Amino acid sequence: MAAELGVRVVWPGPEAVLGKLVRAFLLLLYFAARSSALYFHIGETEKKCFIEEIPDETMVIGNYRTQLYDKQREEYQPATPGLGMFVEVKDPEDKVILARQYGSEGRFTFTSHTPGEHQICLHSNSTKFSLFAGGMLRVHLDIQVGEHANDYAEIAAKDKLSELQLRVRQLVEQVEQIQKEQNYQRWREERFRQTSESTNQRVLWWSILQTLILVAIGVWQMRHLKSFFEAKKLV
Repeated sequence: MAAELGVRVVWPGPEAVLGKLVRAFLLLLYFAARSSALYFHIGETEKKCFIEEIPDETMVIGNYRTQLYDKQREEYQPATPGLGMFVEVKDPEDKVILARQYGSEGRFTFTSHTPGEHQICLHSNSTKFSLFAGGMLRVHLDIQVGEHANDYAEIAAKDKLSELQLRVRQLVEQVEQIQKEQNYQRWREERFRQTSESTNQRVLWWSILQTLILVAIGVWQMRHLKSFFEAKKLV
């Protein structure tokens, strides 16, 4: 039918299709959970750590609140204001970029300067409070990474932005965050390639060493057998 009407149907080439798939995959990665909310339980003086993969120059905001277990009511109740949480954050090079004491409910903020796995640890100062001794503490934690950490309502009120201007700013920051994610993935790919090449080179040298050892053992066995036969006057 297309030929009769003189219409030429052009199908997209494999490179175009692959490019669209890659872009869709990157967008899916980006809009996937860059904001993770969870809760966990910790005991007295217990420490909980989480690993978050973060690109460089990316702001991270963590919000938390604590609940204390009431043995009489057998349920969790809001913790007393005196019960504090100590937050410690380390970068991939194991350098401490945040170490601070907070209250029973609060927010911590830091900016990554090195791409990779960041360690976020929390523990309570429950040893100071007999009320918590032997009990369990529930901690609700919400970690927001990148532009998800921005409060756009506050930004719009502060900078007096219109709805269109605010939307444009959101899109610009989303594009910047996608670029950071792409750079981070390239950095991970480069590290993986270097590790693979280093491993392959070590395997090659180990194979060469094994071959040399086998050849040396074979030569030694032949010379030993020859000397043995000569000593027995069999040769």
